[in-house]
Amino acid sequence: MKQAGRLAGRIAIITGAAQGIGAQYAHALAAEGASVAVADVQDTNPVAQAIVAAGGQALALRADVTDAESVRAMVAATIGHFGRVDILINNAALFGTVSLKPFEALESAEWDRMMAVNVRGAFECCKAVSAEMRKNQYGKIVNIASGTVFKGPPMMLHYVASKGAIVAMTRSLARELGSDGIRVNTLAPGLVMSENVLANPAWKGAITENNVASRAIKREATPEDMCGTMLYLCSTDSDFVTGQVLVVDGGSVMH
Repeated sequence: MKQAGRLAGRIAIITGAAQGIGAQYAHALAAEGASVAVADVQDTNPVAQAIVAAGGQALALRADVTDAESVRAMVAATIGHFGRVDILINNAALFGTVSLKPFEALESAEWDRMMAVNVRGAFECCKAVSAEMRKNQYGKIVNIASGTVFKGPPMMLHYVASKGAIVAMTRSLARELGSDGIRVNTLAPGLVMSENVLANPAWKGAITENNVASRAIKREATPEDMCGTMLYLCSTDSDFVTGQVLVVDGGSVMH
């Protein structure tokens, strides 16, 4: 008889889940028994169909995290289909396709777009689920930041600043939502060899080699490497953990 997973009966929303790390999060949550709403501006049907084919429960949704109405519709559709929301993974972000450049070369529109997706997108999603989680007096919000916040690498100022904002937002939200049983934490990956990163020439050669060399565990990171920590933050194992940042990068950052 198959044993129930750690997240059996839980309902999760994962943004940016059409591919890469987000898709891996969705599969991992479903494998632990959660019903998952798979959301992205891109087509999430293939991910949802694969989860269902493997025996899980999934709902494919199109959502633009920079559009408050789209985010509210995503949450409403999830509640309408599954009954509630217990878990939010704020994974949608710009990174894999970003080109490296001096900060003086960043256009204002490029800065604003990064902040709209990476920071305001997470804010919109937290705001949209808060009423439901407060009503249920329970929730797990996992915001995805980056190890770059603690390393301060050059040539990607808009990205690093956006992820620093996620860490700060997590801490403030944890204080504001804690009395309602809602835990808010940050998962901060290092450089992960996702589909978009592998396809981006900026991450070829020495830059990736130097990143790996900085780690205590000297190998490239895969999307699967992020899932254990993500599941911990979503499960009852972390019920007394909130406002924290867990860096998952093989020991490049020791925070």
